Amino acid sequence: MTHRTSSRPPCVVISGVSGAGKSTVARQLAERLGVPFAEADDFHSPDSIRKMASGVPLDDRDRRAWLESVGRWLGDRDAAGSGGVASCSALRRRYRDILRSACPAAVFFQLTADREVLAGRLGGRRGHFMPQTLLDSQLATLEPLEPDERGASLDASPAPEEIVRTAVKLLDGR
Repeated sequence: MTHRTSSRPPCVVISGVSGAGKSTVARQLAERLGVPFAEADDFHSPDSIRKMASGVPLDDRDRRAWLESVGRWLGDRDAAGSGGVASCSALRRRYRDILRSACPAAVFFQLTADREVLAGRLGGRRGHFMPQTLLDSQLATLEPLEPDERGASLDASPAPEEIVRTAVKLLDGR
């Protein structure tokens, strides 16, 4: 994990499959760092939301404009010097590359957990467009962070507060 070399607030992406706790961790991390938060789900087009809600996975064409929008949000925060934290699945290297092309300084924390843990969380979730039936598709798509990607894989099993503490320590280079 590369640590921060400046006092500028970081731009962070909390990534992973549905049910990993991205939104909760990202929101808490943004609050802890005192930076803006963005929920990448809010950047999806209505057509993409309908597609996922009906149990159909998005294809790369569906994802491109969405990822570019999230990347612009991160890049704008970086350019303004405010930093920011976004929750975004960013399951594949090429998706993270799209985000990095708009915000080269982005740090990725990829939340991981056993399928059973994720399925249990999704089964108890209400009011979200992503059905549990797409979990296996997401797990099949997931590509772990590569050694040259700035960030770290974090176990999503502990309480969100513990995950946030770990992320802050990694950002601080401790």
